[in-house]
Amino acid sequence: MKYTRFEKARIIGARALQISLGAPVLLEIPEGMIDPITISQLEFDKGIIPITVKRDI
Repeated sequence: MKYTRFEKARIIGARALQISLGAPVLLEIPEGMIDPITISQLEFDKGIIPITVKRDI
């Protein structure tokens, strides 16, 4: 599924909030990476974020 830039921003932002509040990270992160936004971008790029988009078309 191709996401719009708004959907992508919402997904990454929501996942970054979850990570910052203590949710487990779903992949191995490099040493010293602590920024939740960067971590959620890595998860998004790998396609493992457990968030879906419901579209009413």
